[in-house]
Amino acid sequence: MSTVFPDETRIIQFYLIHSITDMAKAKKLDLESSLHTLEELVERMENGGLNLEDSLKEFEQGIKLVQSCQKSLTEAEQKVEILLSKSNTAKPVDFEQ
Repeated sequence: MSTVFPDETRIIQFYLIHSITDMAKAKKLDLESSLHTLEELVERMENGGLNLEDSLKEFEQGIKLVQSCQKSLTEAEQKVEILLSKSNTAKPVDFEQ
């Protein structure tokens, strides 16, 4: 069994607090803002001027933004399907034909 030292406990608490804060901030962003931020993040990473630590932080932020965007798009799609199911005249169109 390993021993957790006070410094390790503080580091873990710091990480958890910031992770929860980051997730709350990500939920507040709307789709357009998330996409814009994601585009800027990709541009910074493609420029190659970041060190490894900053690249990993940017990558982690990008993953959170992608997940947020996917969730927003799924929710929007579900709303559209619900509205279409309530309409007698509107029919869904398959754009992937």
